Amino acid sequence: MIAPTTFSVALHNETATAQLMADLALLVGPGDVITLTGDLGAGKTAAARSLIRYLAGDEELEVPSPTFTLVQGYELPPFPVLHADLYRVEDESELEEIGLSPLPEAALVLIEWPERAPSALPADRIDIALTHRPALGSNARAADITGYGKSAVTVARLKALRDFLDASGYMDATRKRMAGDASTRSYARLLRGDGVVILMNSPQRPDGAAVYNGKSYSAAVHLAENIKPFVAIDEGLRAQGLSAPVIHHFDLDHGFLISEDFGSEGVIEGDPPRPIAERYEAATDALAALHGKTLPETLPLDGQTYEIPIFDVEAMLIEIGLMPEWYLPDRNAPLSEAARTEFFAMWRELLKKPLAAPRTWIIRDYHSPNLIWLGNRTGIARVGVIDFQDTVLGPQSYDVVSLLQDARIDVPENIELTLLSRYIKARRANDAGFDPPGFAELYAIMSAQRNTRLLGTFARLNRRDGKPHYLRHQPRIWTYLQRSLAHPALSFLRDWYLANVPPPQSSP
Repeated sequence: MIAPTTFSVALHNETATAQLMADLALLVGPGDVITLTGDLGAGKTAAARSLIRYLAGDEELEVPSPTFTLVQGYELPPFPVLHADLYRVEDESELEEIGLSPLPEAALVLIEWPERAPSALPADRIDIALTHRPALGSNARAADITGYGKSAVTVARLKALRDFLDASGYMDATRKRMAGDASTRSYARLLRGDGVVILMNSPQRPDGAAVYNGKSYSAAVHLAENIKPFVAIDEGLRAQGLSAPVIHHFDLDHGFLISEDFGSEGVIEGDPPRPIAERYEAATDALAALHGKTLPETLPLDGQTYEIPIFDVEAMLIEIGLMPEWYLPDRNAPLSEAARTEFFAMWRELLKKPLAAPRTWIIRDYHSPNLIWLGNRTGIARVGVIDFQDTVLGPQSYDVVSLLQDARIDVPENIELTLLSRYIKARRANDAGFDPPGFAELYAIMSAQRNTRLLGTFARLNRRDGKPHYLRHQPRIWTYLQRSLAHPALSFLRDWYLANVPPPQSSP
């Protein structure tokens, strides 16, 4: 039994209410329930309206009180929200009629006047009790925020976030929602008189249950489960001349940080989006410069050290195992035990070359969504890198594949080959011993490894995490995979895939 957690906040005006609800919005999601209690005029609807407008990214969004409709639904960018007012409910049996019994798991639910249906409330919920505080000002309120059941952890985290913002001098900043990614992290822009910074909320959390030799998926393949790798790698990249955002404040224990805002100018253009040649050239040059250096395998971290994990054979095999685990069942093509054994045996043999190759930092998702163009800088510093917490030590070809076979946008084969040649030429200019044919083979192998993994990853994001929009990338991943399987060194793998792996469905 988890004891309830409560803390209190003085809200001097509606701006303070909006700031509190924006902070809470960073920490909640579908399936969470927030109840709002207080007398008439206590500010319940104003609080709900602030949260909905924040999630919508629209300060002018019409958010009426649902007193007469009882429930109002909003399809917002991150997830659906239901805003309910139970003041006119006379019998709890009415909740089924209005879609609140059972409570929907696919939406965030805000409930005003929850005391009208006390037995229908879930054990896990956040309650915000609002009261007038005229001594603090005519519009002032006090909010007592209580987390019940599992939501006690969320409320404790909300208090820690508020303490972090206060200590960093950003409590009074305006919050603006930012789109998230495929992780459990969430982001907001903080606007203050002296500029804009980015707040990252990165809770300590493994990805998946401990089913890979007693480890979660994230632990088994060396994905960051907290904010410490981000801080260490950030400093490491900047020390090597790459543009990673300056970190102004961080809380390693709770997983919060405030960093430089690179803006939102990307490296792609058009509809459908395509690479901008100059920017992809600079991104390619940045990799060539980084890979030409002898890089440290441990980095300083807040008075201690951080050891960069090695991208070992077991991690690579677990990654590609996502394809038979998630993708093939979706395509009605599950493997027999014999075929499964053959699959992993082929891959274990194929990976011997990249594992024996010189190691560098693999940023891992070095592609268009994570690259920001900084036109006021020069050279490779024009490429801002914002996603690198999963960095591992491994073959130099991996990030070149990430960039030139972008999982999110089509990179035409002629552009891929032109940029690959540019990378090889830059490496040869600084290292007479660089082996272009050998690198091309490693490029093909790591392309096959990465794209095999992505077919499974996107199937998992759809089926396990309820994110079907990732399925639209599978045909592109399949195209890249066919390119890499055409390399002579992968002929046996190509034949096996042809016999056992059906192509994805057309984009939904």
